[in-house]
Amino acid sequence: MALIGKVGRREEVVAACAAAQALGIHVGMAATHARALVSDLDFRPHEPEADAALLDRLALLAVRRWSPIAAATPPDGIWLDLSGCDHLLGGEERFCRRLLAFCRRTGFTARVAVADTPGAAHALARFGRGDLSIIPRGDTVRALSPLPLAALRLEATALSAARRFGFETIADLLPVARGPLARRLGLPAITRLDQALGSVAEPITPREDATVPVVERRLLEPIGTAEAIEQVMADLLGDMAGLLQAGGLGARALRLCGLRVDGSEQVVGVGTSRPTREVAHLLRLLKLRIERIDPGMGLERFWLAAPHTEPLDAVDLGAVLAGDIQVRDPARLVDVVAGRIGPGAVFRFAPVESHVPERAVTRFDPIAMPGLWPGWQRPVRLFARPEPLWGVIALLPDKPPRRFEWRGRAHRVVAGDGPERIHGEWWRRDAEVWAVRDYYRVEDEAGGRFWLFRRGDGVEDDTGDLSWWIHGVFA
Repeated sequence: MALIGKVGRREEVVAACAAAQALGIHVGMAATHARALVSDLDFRPHEPEADAALLDRLALLAVRRWSPIAAATPPDGIWLDLSGCDHLLGGEERFCRRLLAFCRRTGFTARVAVADTPGAAHALARFGRGDLSIIPRGDTVRALSPLPLAALRLEATALSAARRFGFETIADLLPVARGPLARRLGLPAITRLDQALGSVAEPITPREDATVPVVERRLLEPIGTAEAIEQVMADLLGDMAGLLQAGGLGARALRLCGLRVDGSEQVVGVGTSRPTREVAHLLRLLKLRIERIDPGMGLERFWLAAPHTEPLDAVDLGAVLAGDIQVRDPARLVDVVAGRIGPGAVFRFAPVESHVPERAVTRFDPIAMPGLWPGWQRPVRLFARPEPLWGVIALLPDKPPRRFEWRGRAHRVVAGDGPERIHGEWWRRDAEVWAVRDYYRVEDEAGGRFWLFRRGDGVEDDTGDLSWWIHGVFA
């Protein structure tokens, strides 16, 4: 299949599938030439409006699912700003691989690049070596240097001029002074180069979700003090609360944008554990972000958006007001603590249905109630990974050790209990089909209590290599 579009006064191939490209069809070929070369090729008219509409729907999906700042870059790309939200998606690399898998499931081929600037990400996604390129912070120049000049989104006249002067890659432009380079290629080409390198800002105009509640304040005079910004926050939250109440919604995330007099934006955001529209609580969270706002010469316009909302109905407080029950909701405390140290640092442990100790616990929503814990005796401190023991003296097959060395110190055991036998989870991998661990609770001469285990049952060689490990410490 090939798509035919009108370029100037003639019809050209604007896109071709892999099978058509294997037959010699390429983008830019005249339509008459392509028809003569492959007579039974499936030619269809190019519909740029339909492509733009599809990109817009994908950008809207990105705003709702991944990042509040996403924009389509016609004819074939989408920008995503992962600043501040990559940890919510499992990290940059994991999210990019999920994104590639999503595109494959929906029938698209895709290339993903992550870089410090939108221009660099745009260039690497189209001219990089692989389907996934993640450039470390500060390594933009090295990554862009071998790419062709077309990666800078230059006009055809600038590319033609560059070929005349012998410029082939971005590295050829870097040592040339800006003045002579601007006279040869034009000022727009210099702007594109500076945008890719980060010398000139290239803000992303996000795709706004029509359903996202937004309120705005335009000021008569620019402001720059913390007290004035706090007052604007309170006014915006009052408007937002009325808007959310009218829709029966509560905010789970708020994004405050302030426009400075120099045209740049200052953006801060907060999140909540539960949907809420209480102005005092939300104002307290936003006030924690005031120190991150750089007013510069002054802020003259503010707008507040709630990109993540959930239904919030009326709450029956009759029993609480009557004093019959006392309700303690940790959501406010969690929001304040998470606003200070980060949402990833506040969590609750919850049990998981697994006999293997390191798989039997997971991080959980701090305000949700986890399930019931099993009655097994487990140490207060469970290591993320078991640590090996040396110089262990124990009587096989099932006696606790009498002596062991851990972290350079020898421990003589005076009391022990066990074993508690735990078999491997054979359905996970073949190595655990016959795997056995024998756990022991032991106490040394100094009163320290440890949780040790031996790999293997002490009889069959297939069950383990009889090495000893420490997995936790009791209080």
